[in-house]
Amino acid sequence: MVFSWLNVAVFVCLAAGIAFAAGPLGASWLLAPRAIGGAFAKPYECGMEPRGQAWTRFGINYSLYALIFLSFDVDVLYLFPVAACYPQSHGWGPFIAVAVFLGILSLAIFYFQRKGVFTWPRRIQ
Repeated sequence: MVFSWLNVAVFVCLAAGIAFAAGPLGASWLLAPRAIGGAFAKPYECGMEPRGQAWTRFGINYSLYALIFLSFDVDVLYLFPVAACYPQSHGWGPFIAVAVFLGILSLAIFYFQRKGVFTWPRRIQ
């Protein structure tokens, strides 16, 4: 194997990435207070005192909306590479493929709207 400057650049970038990832972890391990117990052992939640086993009840609605957001967000992320390659493409094929994808995505949004997924219920039974 021939060792070139490209190999050196790859190893330097790899070392820099590891240093940027391990640096803050090492610094927090070195600089963090070592006291155990008392107020240091309690979780900190925006200045509020935690109470009870789970502090407060957390509605499941928030996690459902987070999952819906992630699913549509991932679908929209597929459009970025298509938008980057679209100016170099020729013919109607790519346009029809993008139109079909957006049509299916729109149908999914209308389906979820009709099923009542986007309404904010007071309580889920």
